[in-house]
Amino acid sequence: MFTGSGLWFGWRFGYQDGSWAGIGLIGILALIAAVMLLVTGRYPDQIFDFVLGLNRWVLRVAAYAGLMTDQYPPFRLDMGGHERGTLTLPPTGHETVAGLEPPPGAGGPVRPDGWTAARIVSVVAGAVLVLLSLGLLGSGGTALWAQTQRHGGYVDFGTGSYSTTSYALASDTIGMHVTSGSWDAASALVGTVRIQVTPVVRGTPVFIGIARAGAADRYLNGVAHASVRGISDHHAVYIERAGSAPAVPPVRAGIWTAQASGPGIQTLTWQVKSGDWMLVAMNADGSRPVSVQVNVAATLPALPWIATGLLIGGFACLVGGVLLIAIPLRRTS
Repeated sequence: MFTGSGLWFGWRFGYQDGSWAGIGLIGILALIAAVMLLVTGRYPDQIFDFVLGLNRWVLRVAAYAGLMTDQYPPFRLDMGGHERGTLTLPPTGHETVAGLEPPPGAGGPVRPDGWTAARIVSVVAGAVLVLLSLGLLGSGGTALWAQTQRHGGYVDFGTGSYSTTSYALASDTIGMHVTSGSWDAASALVGTVRIQVTPVVRGTPVFIGIARAGAADRYLNGVAHASVRGISDHHAVYIERAGSAPAVPPVRAGIWTAQASGPGIQTLTWQVKSGDWMLVAMNADGSRPVSVQVNVAATLPALPWIATGLLIGGFACLVGGVLLIAIPLRRTS
């Protein structure tokens, strides 16, 4: 939480090889202090003391984890002060420390620098809002760009190659449960899906169908098939299911909400509805092996509204974050 990948204070920025990387509270505070140092020419003492206390506690925990001590350190922030044996430089301004007199002409009490806890919290909250705005603006920009890439009214999600030595390729259960009364939000958000299947071996009649997940499971029960569980390193990940050949060819199964079959490129279009669904690709005669290329596209009628909402939210967070940072900086300058 303090050094990185924190649940509350961390900011997730990347994913690789199954591990998340992040910046923690210490990193955010150091970034804020660097900006303030650049603007005001001074590193705020309160942030320095707070970061120092966090680092001291983290290092005590690291010493315990490294078996250098048997006592787990209680959560206590030793903020400020100096470690024994360190060199303390004399003040350069009007500050006073024990044993040192204020410089001539400095009369009057020492004036605090104005960095109260409330102002530090304001700067931290502003930095978090600015980081959040970057994510929202980036997502909104991507959605706006995707809106301009429509071809024939569809947004293309790309093409993938899939193959198995068994009798069928099946997707994971596609769960879409977004309804409000009689209004099907899944249909409104996704619209119409277009799936194009091309056989790798030319002349092989292929079949593509989408059915309720329960009906597809019953049809594939006892049939040797492969379930596609995702993509890793640009390759499909399968779970092979043992079994035998299907008792009924897929074109005669009678379970499909939408289907297409035949030689060459086959195109299936389906008006999305809420529920649990499964996509199945096979050879039209139920033989094996199955090797196809699948292209998926959708109309996404709500995409312009989503892009607009993300951009508006991003700009609002950016303005709010800048104000939360700028007001304390201005009052302490």
